[in-house]
Amino acid sequence: QVQLVESGGGLVQPGGSLRLSCVASGSIFSINAMGWYRQAPGKGRELVADITSGGSTNYADSVKGRFTVSRDNDKNTVYLQMNSLKPEDTAVYYCNAYLSTHRGNGYHNWGQGTQVTVSS
Repeated sequence: QVQLVESGGGLVQPGGSLRLSCVASGSIFSINAMGWYRQAPGKGRELVADITSGGSTNYADSVKGRFTVSRDNDKNTVYLQMNSLKPEDTAVYYCNAYLSTHRGNGYHNWGQGTQVTVSS
C-alpha cells in the first residue's frame, strides 16, 4: 500500500501565493511521475502540472508562468508553488503518483485532496 498525503491548501487573496506538498509513503518500489490535478465545483478533474523522476515538467496552459512543480526524490515528495493566484484557481487539488512494482507493472495512486480557495 502506498499513501499520498497533501498539505498546504487554504484561503488566499487574489494575487497571493500558496505552496502545496505531497509526501508518498508505504510500500514504494519506484515512483515515476508525480504531479497535481485539480477539480473545481461542477467541473472534471484536470492536470495542473507533473514532473518525472528525471525532472521533466509539464504544465497546463492556464498555470504556465505562475505555478512551479518540483520534486525531492530522496523524500518521495512533490511540491507545487502557486503564485499570482486567481479566483479561477479555486479547486480541490489532488496529488498523483505513477508508480511501478518490482515486476514492472505501473499504477496510479491519489491523495485525498486539499482545498485551495482564492477569494477576497
